Amino acid sequence: MTSILIRLILFILFLGLIDWYSFQAFKTGFPSQTWIKYAFWGFSMLVYLFVGYVFLTFDRSSMNLIFGRMVSLLILSLIPKLIILAFLFGEDILRFLSGAFQSLAGGREGDFLPERRKMISQTALILAAVPFLGILHGVLIGKYRYRVMKHTLEFDDLPEEFDRFTITQISDIHSGSFDDKKKLEYGIDLINQQNSDVILFTGDLVNNQAAEMEPWIETFRKLNAPMGKYSILGNHDYGDYLAWPSREAKVQNMQRLFQVHEEVGFKLLRNESLPIKKGNASIDLIGVENWGKGFAQYGDLAKAASNLKEKSFKILMSHDPSHFDEQVKNFSQFIHLTLSGHTHGMQFGIEIPGWVKWSPASFRYPKWAGLYEEMGRYLHVNRGFGFLAFPGRVGIWPEITVLELRRKKG
Repeated sequence: MTSILIRLILFILFLGLIDWYSFQAFKTGFPSQTWIKYAFWGFSMLVYLFVGYVFLTFDRSSMNLIFGRMVSLLILSLIPKLIILAFLFGEDILRFLSGAFQSLAGGREGDFLPERRKMISQTALILAAVPFLGILHGVLIGKYRYRVMKHTLEFDDLPEEFDRFTITQISDIHSGSFDDKKKLEYGIDLINQQNSDVILFTGDLVNNQAAEMEPWIETFRKLNAPMGKYSILGNHDYGDYLAWPSREAKVQNMQRLFQVHEEVGFKLLRNESLPIKKGNASIDLIGVENWGKGFAQYGDLAKAASNLKEKSFKILMSHDPSHFDEQVKNFSQFIHLTLSGHTHGMQFGIEIPGWVKWSPASFRYPKWAGLYEEMGRYLHVNRGFGFLAFPGRVGIWPEITVLELRRKKG
C-alpha cells in the first residue's frame, strides 16, 4: 500500500511539473491575456478530475465508453504539453549556460537566468497546437473515417475460374467501443458497395465480452457477399484480459461469442479449413485461432492445413501478423496469401502514399500495415475497422481492404 501511495504521489508531481512548464509558455506568450491562463488551468483541472473519477468508478470488466473518453482527454491534454516542455526545457538549458557564462565573465547584472523569449514560447504553442487539433480530429471524426484500400495480386497457379476473384477483408471490429450507429452503418454500406465475392474478418470482434456485440448484431448482419462471410478469433475475443468470477463464466462467454458469429452470418474457422468452390475449381481457405509473438498462441496451423493438398491454392486468415514471420512463411505447405490485423497501426501515425509510412507500431511489428511479399508469399495487414482504448484515429484511418486475385498470363 505504501509503495502504491509513493508511486501515486510521484505521478502527481510529474503531472504537476508538466503543467507548470507548459504554463510558462502561456504566461510568456500571452502576458496580458489573463483569460487564456485561466482557461489553461481550468482545462487541466477538469481533465484530472475526470481521470480521478473514472479511476474510482471504472468497471474493469469492460472497456466502456467513459474509459475511452478518459484516455482521449488525457492524451489530448498531455501530448501538446510534452511538446511545450521539450521546447522550454531546451530553452532553460541555454538560459542557464548563458547566465553561467555571463556571471563568470563578470558581465551579468540582475537575475542569474535571462528572461524567457516570447518567440520561443509562441513557437512551442503553435507546434503543440498541431497534435492537439490532430487528436481532436481523430476523436471526433477520424475514428469513423473509413478508407477503402485496393490491391491486385497476381499468381501463376491461381485456378482460371478464380481470375478476378475479389476479397473484402475487415479486421479488429472491437464492437464494445462503438458510439455512433449512423457512422457505423455508413462503414457497413461501404463494405457492401465493394461487391466482393467473399468477406473475410480477421479477428477481435469484441474488446472482452460477447455482450459488447449485442447492440450491433443487426447492423453487421447486413454485410453481404455471394460466396460467403468467414471469420476467425483475435486475442481480445477470448476474454483473457478480464478477471472472470469463475471458469464457467468465461466458457459461457466464449460459447455466446461463437453464437454471435453465427447470428451475424460469419462462418467461424477455428484451426480448420474449407474449400471455396467456383465452377469445377476450388481454393482453400484456412482459419487459425490467435497465434502471436508475445500473445496467446491458440493457433494450430498444422492442424488447420492437415487435410489439404500440397498443390492447392491457399489463403490463410491469422489475426496476428507476427505469425507470418514466425511460422507461416516457412510452413511445409506453400500458403499464397495471409490476411492479418491486430496492430491497428496503433491508431496513430503518418501515411503519405509514396512518401511516408510510419507509426509507433513499426517498433513492435516489422509488418504492421499494408501489403508485404516475402519468398513468393503475400501478407496483408489490415489497419482495423474499429478502435480500442483510445477512441480515435490520427493519421491511420479505419480500413476496408479489397484484394483482387489475378492469374498471370503467359
